[in-house]
Amino acid sequence: MSELRKDLVSGRWVIIATERSKRPDDFRPSGGMARIPEAVGFCPFCEGNEGKTPPEVFALRGAGTAPDSPGWSVRVVPNKFPALNRGTPPPKATQGVFQWMEGTGVHEVVIENTDHALELSDLSIPHIRDVLRVFQQRIKTIEGELHYQYVQLFKNKGKEAGASLSHPHSQIVATPIIPKRVKEEIYGADRLFRSFKECAFCRILREEEAAGKRLIERNRHFAVVAPYASRFPFEMAVYPLRHSPSFTDVAEDELLTLAETMKHILTRLKDTIGDPPYNMVLHQAPNPSLSLKGWPNIDKNYHWHLEIFPILTKVAGFEWGTGFYINPVPPETAAQFLRQT
Repeated sequence: MSELRKDLVSGRWVIIATERSKRPDDFRPSGGMARIPEAVGFCPFCEGNEGKTPPEVFALRGAGTAPDSPGWSVRVVPNKFPALNRGTPPPKATQGVFQWMEGTGVHEVVIENTDHALELSDLSIPHIRDVLRVFQQRIKTIEGELHYQYVQLFKNKGKEAGASLSHPHSQIVATPIIPKRVKEEIYGADRLFRSFKECAFCRILREEEAAGKRLIERNRHFAVVAPYASRFPFEMAVYPLRHSPSFTDVAEDELLTLAETMKHILTRLKDTIGDPPYNMVLHQAPNPSLSLKGWPNIDKNYHWHLEIFPILTKVAGFEWGTGFYINPVPPETAAQFLRQT
């Protein structure tokens, strides 16, 4: 019998279609575990092609190397075709019943390493930590420009996940308004804090650890779970065990543990269902210099987290029409397979 499940914080409902349940083997590419690598032509993100990207805004470099030249390990450049362009956001305008404003914001690309063939799961733990450090540095810098209310970090791995270039990279987009999906989480977290008298995410973590059946991995700083109301097969969420609203608050020792955690779970995903395309998104509190004015308790009731969802099914008419997602793999089953890998 299928189940309807509600996400506690956002209020979103999903259908866990147990009668259509699939095993990991059903999602593996035909012909074996590994996907066939794409043919590599010219790539502007590869080392030696630095002149083919906009000038870098930040990089981890070897001593004595110049900006926009070889010798880097992680490099950040403005997106050549940005969704939003830097500038001071003008006020919202109206045209009849419609609102609009100029598309100001920030759109950057974080090139995670020099090797076109090495994905995040293939990198060493110290290198993954360096990538996470760069994420923190760029978020802090952009938040310092006080007219950007929200900074969204995300990664699209693979063409099916929306990546236009196959060289491993992540993206950062800062917006002058807080996105609707983030607002839904903030409002839900605030409502539940008043009900529970504690952070809802901390409560979820405590109950998931006690139950164990959706817990994929836990270490001294982080827990990885298959969310109770998972939208997609093998969806994962990474939560810090220490309550914190902002990813930039992660301390140095926690950052190394997070790098280990990311290495483990992405390798589990790769080994279980054959290196699928995926999206990874960071959810955190809005710009801390601005958010306390609108949400005075956000430091107590919001908990940053990473969401990872493999692209294994298609979002189609029913999902677009209703907002429900249909997931053919119960999260308990997904967690069991990922734990065993």
